[in-house]
Amino acid sequence: MRFLILSVVFTILVSSCKSSKNMMVANEMAFETSAKKVAKKHYDANFDKKTIDAKLKVNFDNGKTNQSLNVNLQIEKDKVIYIKGTKFITVFKAKITPNSVSYYSPYAKNYFEGDFSLLEKLLGVEINFDQLQNLFLGQSLLNVKSEKQQLEIVTNKYVLYPEKQSSLFNIFFTINPSHFKLDEQSIVNASKKLRLDIQYSGYNFIQKTIFPENIMIVAKSENTTTNIDLIYKSVVFDIPLNNSFEIPNGYKRIEF
Repeated sequence: MRFLILSVVFTILVSSCKSSKNMMVANEMAFETSAKKVAKKHYDANFDKKTIDAKLKVNFDNGKTNQSLNVNLQIEKDKVIYIKGTKFITVFKAKITPNSVSYYSPYAKNYFEGDFSLLEKLLGVEINFDQLQNLFLGQSLLNVKSEKQQLEIVTNKYVLYPEKQSSLFNIFFTINPSHFKLDEQSIVNASKKLRLDIQYSGYNFIQKTIFPENIMIVAKSENTTTNIDLIYKSVVFDIPLNNSFEIPNGYKRIEF
């Protein structure tokens, strides 16, 4: 249960408003162009709303634990992510800011407060708040405009990757030519036999905004494969958020 809670903390965001969702039809051709132009169009397609309030279902399977949770997610962009997971009762509440990761579990009567090292341990790669937020918005984990990129066209999709890959890992961004959001992004650390794949199986058009419909995350280590499937049920943008987070007294602190 602990690993499930912590994994969901790292993996939640949102999509699809029942009253206004329209599926994006991805049928544009990927024509020859420059890496710089593709990077700019992807950057320009970034999510520009201020808040998100959503409900979704999360399926989790790491070979030992196979379980589903209902999740309520609230995000104030660039500031804070609130997550509540339930299964008949509240399983956990979490708060993620640019500087900290905190959660507590009324189910287990324990809590955690710390930095992003917890998420880095789960993912196998270093990650910060902006990268985590981008992951759930269909944007690249790295700023593709900040350094030179290489471009290939593979199965009618644009694949961007840094001209100079990191010495620690290789990263690839597969961009859809219809709307220039991500279809997939992958981080590979061959020396440590670690791989993280984030796939976006579709997008909806909500309130004039392109937003992920479903996100599938696969994290592989030498001995473990973890699959997390996010199915979005409802989303509302730009409404005031009403959320509080306070760890109750008497809960046991978890150390990692």
